[in-house]
Amino acid sequence: MNTQTDVRTSARKFVAPTSREALRLAREALGAEAMVLTNRVVAEGVEIVAMAPDDVEEVRASAPAAQAAPQAAPVSAPAAAPVVAPASAFMLTPAPAPAPAPAPVAAESVLGELHSMRCMIEEQLAGVVWNDKQRRDPMRGRLLRTLLGAGFSARLSKAMLEHLPTGQSYAQGMAFVRSELIRTLPVHDDEDALLAQGGVYALMGPTGVGKTTTTAKLAARCVMRFGAEKLALVTTDSYRIGAYEQLRIYGQILNVPVYAVKDAADLHLVLQDLRDKHMVLIDTVGMSQRDRAVSDQIAMFCNSQRPVKRLLLLNAASHGDTLNEVVHAYRHGGGNELAGCIFTKVDEATHPGALIDTVIRHRLPVHYVSSGQKVPENLMRADRAQLVDSVFQANSRSALFVPGESDMQDGSAASAAASEAHAEAERQRLRYRQLIRAMAHDAQEVAAAAAALASAPLGFEQSRALWRQAADENVGHKAVLQALMTHATSEIATGCDTHLLALSSQVGLKSDEGGDAYQCHGSLLLSDRDGMPLAAPNQWLSTGATRNAADPTRRPGVRQVQWLRQQDFGKTVVHMLSRLPAAELMLQWKVQRQQWMARAPGSTAVIDPRTGEYATLTGLDFSFGEERPVTFKGRPALQSEAQASITLRTDGGPPGLRCVVTRVTDPRSRKVVAQSYALSNVSQEVSVRQLAQWQAWAAEAEPCFRLLRQGLSVIGGLGEAGDPHMMKRLLIAGQVTTTVWRLLQADGDRAGRTRALLGQLTGRPVRPGRPLSGNVLYAGMGKLFFLLEALDT
Repeated sequence: MNTQTDVRTSARKFVAPTSREALRLAREALGAEAMVLTNRVVAEGVEIVAMAPDDVEEVRASAPAAQAAPQAAPVSAPAAAPVVAPASAFMLTPAPAPAPAPAPVAAESVLGELHSMRCMIEEQLAGVVWNDKQRRDPMRGRLLRTLLGAGFSARLSKAMLEHLPTGQSYAQGMAFVRSELIRTLPVHDDEDALLAQGGVYALMGPTGVGKTTTTAKLAARCVMRFGAEKLALVTTDSYRIGAYEQLRIYGQILNVPVYAVKDAADLHLVLQDLRDKHMVLIDTVGMSQRDRAVSDQIAMFCNSQRPVKRLLLLNAASHGDTLNEVVHAYRHGGGNELAGCIFTKVDEATHPGALIDTVIRHRLPVHYVSSGQKVPENLMRADRAQLVDSVFQANSRSALFVPGESDMQDGSAASAAASEAHAEAERQRLRYRQLIRAMAHDAQEVAAAAAALASAPLGFEQSRALWRQAADENVGHKAVLQALMTHATSEIATGCDTHLLALSSQVGLKSDEGGDAYQCHGSLLLSDRDGMPLAAPNQWLSTGATRNAADPTRRPGVRQVQWLRQQDFGKTVVHMLSRLPAAELMLQWKVQRQQWMARAPGSTAVIDPRTGEYATLTGLDFSFGEERPVTFKGRPALQSEAQASITLRTDGGPPGLRCVVTRVTDPRSRKVVAQSYALSNVSQEVSVRQLAQWQAWAAEAEPCFRLLRQGLSVIGGLGEAGDPHMMKRLLIAGQVTTTVWRLLQADGDRAGRTRALLGQLTGRPVRPGRPLSGNVLYAGMGKLFFLLEALDT
């Protein structure tokens, strides 16, 4: 029997507009026990490939026949990879001659579908966890329905209720929700400072949101505050009939001049003429958030020579998805972020919770609230408590589309539904596991590979244990942090001699859903014996807006040095920095007895220790030691080191720093092919050759930080604001990175065969002369973790 043909003919496709409808069609055709093989989005909607349970057993029974006939032609499939590699490819230890590889057994490789299966299982288990919480605390479900009915998103609602104490009454729960919303709602509550600061403000937003009326209201408040002579109005709306006339009438009433501009050149000239005005308000042309001209409009303000602060107007009567789309369209503009937002048409909103949800997720400060047409009476300063209270007042007045208690199941039915959902999830896990066993033939091969990985010095078991905790909602980031510290202490005790190298760096990250930009500050602890990463015990996140290159405390490594100073790893810590710290930090660390080493450009200004004159590092004379053969960029070379005691040519800089120079020369031409410099305050007890080696190891390990992006994408990504497990995923991704990096750098046939296995799991087999990248290995490691869980080995 040809097993490939059996699978192809037994599996059936079902296409429907939604996944729920496609599943219904599959169950009607194949029965309630139908097994889903794939689930993907197509042009017609959602496509599900499923198989009846009896057909799966037939495939499983015929698997030996497929192994005995490897010459059968495989079924053609795009990007299909072998399901199982030869036994020798899985093993890290020497093995006998490899057996013939079994042929693929499905039209689409089961390993290629692991990610899809994982997503389906995680969705089901997430539903089970939530249903179980509702069963134990029914009031949580009632509060969720209240929040959803008020317009809040399910993600933010569940994130808030995650920390709700058990056993609360409805009134206590609503008080908890109210306090959480007030605490997290961003509001610009200092109007005096805003108006006193002045400047140019552009009111932006889609058509019909109320920009002209709000401009007039804000102008009236400004006139009442500091007089009409300090204010000017500008409009860019040359499209809407009567737009300029409407604003001009407001200007006449307020005795404020009004100007019309057509393009960036006009804007520049007008703002130049109005440079003596304390405040300039710009009424912009309304554009749909999907209009490509939005980016041009934003660029006009961002490129203005006079800074223009952008305020986004949000229609309270809009749907939550529409508001989210509007913020995404108007938010970014070449580094010029939105200064804040103004709520409009609040008096027309039935579910204003979507507004609160949007500004919380995007951390967009609310400046004013507009709730009518009267100028200027209907423009109020934003107040956290009033905004939150208005959400639930509006919700109580409009209950047509809000699910009530009578629309939902009673407590006993909900409990039964939760139990049934849990049982269904367990049945699904069994089905997936049976399918993988039937199609992969021999799960023991994967188990043997995992055992070999666990025996190698890679930290595999620790990474796998952390991986399990990533999906466990009962495990918080503090528990993960404690586990990482315990693991780091153990690794350092056995992997270091006298010193611990703490490599610090930053990597840019972006939220997968909200698009928010972050900077991840991390420390990678390296062995002073071989430079291998041992642990990544902590990571920090800061928003992109908080970066300030002029602030010495924002330089790479500063925050990590402060944290590591409080830890006791039993070894002398040497901080490996990618650039020189500020002079005041050098002095501070000297007092604190912090040892460091940093790369330095050859142009670094110093005082020549021989002449006392000003010079640069490249201008100093060094006495290099004995040359020794090395490999530089794949070619034979000679390397030697030199050192000197220097003083930086800066005010207040510490004297007596060690300058370590590493020189690489061509053995034939004697030409210098590379020369690098590093400065350090490490004592003379550490030789110059050892310092040069540490610096080389630090440079080699720096790309390890960039693997965090791949790790986060595999483990679940960065969520939106309010995600309680975002920091936990970041910590886990950092530690798993050390295992992937150590495997990437490992030598020998065993390591090569392991990398080949992980490449096959991702559908990317190893090509001769082209090693796999760290990103591919990370993805393969994640699939191996999930495969082991699915097989329950």
